[in-house]
Amino acid sequence: MWMQDLPLVATTPAGRRTRRLFAALLRAASRTLDALAMRLCVAPPAPGVEPVLEFHAEAGAPEGALYVDGLLVGHVTGVNRL
Repeated sequence: MWMQDLPLVATTPAGRRTRRLFAALLRAASRTLDALAMRLCVAPPAPGVEPVLEFHAEAGAPEGALYVDGLLVGHVTGVNRL
């Protein structure tokens, strides 16, 4: 429906009050839904899990290999043990 189809709603004081009321209700509903969406979409913070560190300097293992959570992150040169 276009505004031309509803001339009484747009021009009368009661019609303008009705439009303003509906606009205010829609804005309030929009703010409420936005707040709800933000609460639902934001992931909770991860628990403080300590990373698992491993150091290998045994025979047959890569010399001075440093692992974090099972992934090789680098080599510590010249270090045989920690």
